[in-house]
Amino acid sequence: MNSATPKLPFRHALLLAGALLLAACVTTQPAPPPAPPTPPPTAHKPKIGLALGGGAARGFAHIGVIKMLESQGIVPDLVVGTSAGAVVGAMYAGGYDAFAMQKLAIQLDETLFADWTLRGPGLLKGEALQSFVNQNLKRRPLEKLKLPFGTVATDLNSGERVVFRTGDSGMAVRASAAVPGVFQPVTINGHQYVDGGLTSPVPVRAAREMGADFVIAVDISAVAEGQPVDSMSAILWQTTTIMGSVIGKTELAEADAVIRPRLPYVKSWDFNARHEAMIEGEKAALAVLPTIRRKLAR
Repeated sequence: MNSATPKLPFRHALLLAGALLLAACVTTQPAPPPAPPTPPPTAHKPKIGLALGGGAARGFAHIGVIKMLESQGIVPDLVVGTSAGAVVGAMYAGGYDAFAMQKLAIQLDETLFADWTLRGPGLLKGEALQSFVNQNLKRRPLEKLKLPFGTVATDLNSGERVVFRTGDSGMAVRASAAVPGVFQPVTINGHQYVDGGLTSPVPVRAAREMGADFVIAVDISAVAEGQPVDSMSAILWQTTTIMGSVIGKTELAEADAVIRPRLPYVKSWDFNARHEAMIEGEKAALAVLPTIRRKLAR
């Protein structure tokens, strides 16, 4: 007797075929791409402020300091200046690099500033200095300079420190450099202003107020000990030196780095020593560079 292969009922065969067809149509969904790696947090770049102190003809040292800092890629985000520091700072903030300022300094004839007068409370009017600054800045006001810039003066009536950040650049610099008894006070908006060194010889706090996270201060002030006191003008300079050294100590302590060019032989009124002052500025900045780099790396 022959045995026959059992046949599945038609209905069961149809269901089996449908299941196989559905299984064949199922597609595997691709796995989602891996999430990109989270980038490490970006290190905060500190805003560097350069605070340039006062010191009359010793201010040429500022140019040497800036020259050395620039050569090492250390460029400030803002600049503040007092007196001679205001003159150099204005040029730097206005777009002059160290080499351009060096050329300007070498060609400078100090008699350009000698606008003597026999009237008023000062031997020099200061208008020549104002014109010099405005001419070299192409008459741009403070707020239109390349870098944020502030210049420090002292309100003669209240004794308060004032930081000019807008307005006539030459007039603001002139006010900052108006040493009492040498330059006449400068009248701005009804107030009389004199040398910023009376209240802020090296403007570290002004740099902080303008937003600096890291302040490099340049102190070119003279040392009181050993200065001549054999004439009225010498006594006046010595008095200013003593006051400046006392006032400046506290403010300098707030700087992140202090550069002090060695200028014992450069008198405040000696424009002939401009070359030596610039070289000493370079040397002093070079000596402090390791400290600046180490602190900025933090």
